[in-house]
Amino acid sequence: MKFGEKVRLLRKEKKLSQTELGKLCGLSLRTIRNYEVNGRYPKQREVYTKLADALGCEVNFLLSEEEIVALKAQQGCSSRGIKEAEKLVAKAAALFSGEELNEQAKDGVMKALQNAYWLAKEKRREAQQRTRQADED
Repeated sequence: MKFGEKVRLLRKEKKLSQTELGKLCGLSLRTIRNYEVNGRYPKQREVYTKLADALGCEVNFLLSEEEIVALKAQQGCSSRGIKEAEKLVAKAAALFSGEELNEQAKDGVMKALQNAYWLAKEKRREAQQRTRQADED
């Protein structure tokens, strides 16, 4: 999900107009519209913080698109893997941006995701070592 789509989705969830969101953040209607419709991005980092505060989400939710772009740039990523990663990031970001979980539960989810990542990475490394050893034999 792109930055502008996230802003629009959260703004509508908060039942705010573009004008109202702009006033909360000290931005013009035109600026909000440019984010949502024209695919523009804030030039100043503090704008992300103002938007996140007004929309009731984490700044990282608004910034997470960059992570997907970096993932796509890496060699060896299948399009299926990229799509699955995009879905996972969008779901996790939505989960963290809402108020369904308290901070302790959010921390638990993050720890579980990190543990799953490191465990999978370790298993992949071990499998690569086994493959190398088999090739040497």
